[in-house]
Amino acid sequence: MTAPRLIRSVLVANRGEIAVRVLRHARANQMRAIAVYSDADALAMHVREADEAVRIGPAPAAESYLDSAAILAAAKAAGADAIHPGYGFLSENAAFARAVIEAGFIWIGPPPEAIEAMGDKARAKALMIEAGVPTVPGWQGEDQSDENLARQAEAIGYPLLIKAVAGGGGRGMRAVHDKGAFAEALASARREAKSAFGDDAVLLEKLVETARHVEVQVFGDRQGALIHLGERDCSAQRRRQKVVEEAPSPAVNAELRAAMGADAVRAAKAVNYVGAGTVEFLLDASGAYYFLEMNTRLQVEHPVTEMVNGVDLVEWQFLIAQGFALPFGQEMIDLNGHSIEVRLYAEDPLDGFRPQSGDIAWFEPDDAEREVRIDTGFVTGDAISTAYDAMAAKIIAWAPNRAEAIDRLLAGLAKAPLLGVKTNRDLLIRLIDSEAFRAGAITIADLDRWAGAGEGPFEAPGLCEEAVAIACLILAGAGSGVIRSGSVTRFALKLDTNGASAEPMVEQTGPDTLTVTLGEARHDIALLDRDGPRLRYRLNGVDRRCLALVDADGAVHVALAGRIAVVREPALLAGAGAADPSRVTAQVSGAVVAVHVKPGDAVKAGDVLAVMEAMKMEMRLTAAADGVVTAVHAAPGQQAAGGALLIELEIEDKT
Repeated sequence: MTAPRLIRSVLVANRGEIAVRVLRHARANQMRAIAVYSDADALAMHVREADEAVRIGPAPAAESYLDSAAILAAAKAAGADAIHPGYGFLSENAAFARAVIEAGFIWIGPPPEAIEAMGDKARAKALMIEAGVPTVPGWQGEDQSDENLARQAEAIGYPLLIKAVAGGGGRGMRAVHDKGAFAEALASARREAKSAFGDDAVLLEKLVETARHVEVQVFGDRQGALIHLGERDCSAQRRRQKVVEEAPSPAVNAELRAAMGADAVRAAKAVNYVGAGTVEFLLDASGAYYFLEMNTRLQVEHPVTEMVNGVDLVEWQFLIAQGFALPFGQEMIDLNGHSIEVRLYAEDPLDGFRPQSGDIAWFEPDDAEREVRIDTGFVTGDAISTAYDAMAAKIIAWAPNRAEAIDRLLAGLAKAPLLGVKTNRDLLIRLIDSEAFRAGAITIADLDRWAGAGEGPFEAPGLCEEAVAIACLILAGAGSGVIRSGSVTRFALKLDTNGASAEPMVEQTGPDTLTVTLGEARHDIALLDRDGPRLRYRLNGVDRRCLALVDADGAVHVALAGRIAVVREPALLAGAGAADPSRVTAQVSGAVVAVHVKPGDAVKAGDVLAVMEAMKMEMRLTAAADGVVTAVHAAPGQQAAGGALLIELEIEDKT
């Protein structure tokens, strides 16, 4: 046996939460932790976690995280012993793995030959058939003509699936339900496959519509040992991207687990697999299962396997890469309890899962109150960019049984809001608390079906009156003694909250108390205490807590246990800028922190004229157009009511 080659420094060729996870492991084990970053990530969390960091290019992934030459150059410059690819980007690129090894680095991943074999979907399927692993009926071959594919589709029967041979992650994949839709779907799949993978070859498979997605974690060492660590259920997917994962699967018993595990190991042995890998299966209602693909890397959802097995799979990756044997044999694998993970995406699930971006106003994943594990690459103040994947964090719960794991995860989600950027948190809460999920009955088609129909967890929630009342409290200046103006104690507001309109009547009943009337509903609300965005308030006689803050545009972000609401006052926002650029007004009630101009000063559009503070968050008031300051009505330290006139300008005439 070859003596182990120890790793003393490792470069992580990735970003986000997986980079943070691996870098922290390296530092905890006295290894020098080296990060790489694009221009968009120069201040990112994974860079802050590293001992050293190397710039590899501009923001586009193709010019940075997918640039193998830049990453190898960074590893050489930093004097790294090893390279860990994380997941995504170059993690399943056989040419990159081979280049890493040829350059003399330790590759913390499977052999390039295994990546190559499983990366070609047609070749992988042929290998599985030869190894005796069940596969989905279908067709694959050299004749990629439209005519031949149409004939093969007729022979297989509809519905069927067109899959890119070189693909993964749902790209280059199209479901076809009838003959008339085949030609267009084929052309679309080929275009996407060519763009994503540089190869437009496809294969055809029978579509198992009510299937579950069940995958098995495998691990191999260089001594030839190969084991599985049980299965994960990843059936809750949107557009073939996983949203919720759990271990073990609610649809798998001990007998089925043993059979699927044995086939997963057989699949891995067919390519002489070493390291962490996942064999994915489709499981139909009858209990029959079919090989889907093998992911030759660590999966996003690996934490649920760690939780039920009591192991650290990243640690195992390092051990195997250094040449050590697996720490467990198959007989030592004994699943304990139940674990569920949800992916917190920066997206709008009620608007076609549209990706979101921007600065995070609040996200504190290391808060001591958490009873869940949170893996993330972001905290308060970081920026989420649309240049990369929309996943912001993974929230993972463990409990002795599935019902308790669901409840613990719900509690953890309630205590882990991300504010400032729209996320799918509220959808996740509705989804895992739904009857279908609690019953363990979700299949791979359900989320897309519900999303298309606006049903179940995708049904748009109604107006959150509690959030409106809290926003009124803040907009009215509670805590500062200011309410619109000193003489006004009763006024109407026109608000927008998560796309719904509300017109509350607000009446001040004390220094920090209001009555908010919405139609027939009447809410008495009082501010009890405020510590930054943490609020204690009394609503209709009940003391409660929430997070609430005001962003730079004057919108109030309110995080309740099951709802995040963004409440805006359109009239105020218009008054602060575009409607009359000559008048600069306070966006919300608060304190004037700084005034940067005086009468007679010339200003340009975008110049910061003053800074206000509300809810311990600063808001910059900027010029909407070029001009000259004619009057200043504010001074540092002064309290200003929302809508108060602070600065007047004479706008430059450019006609």
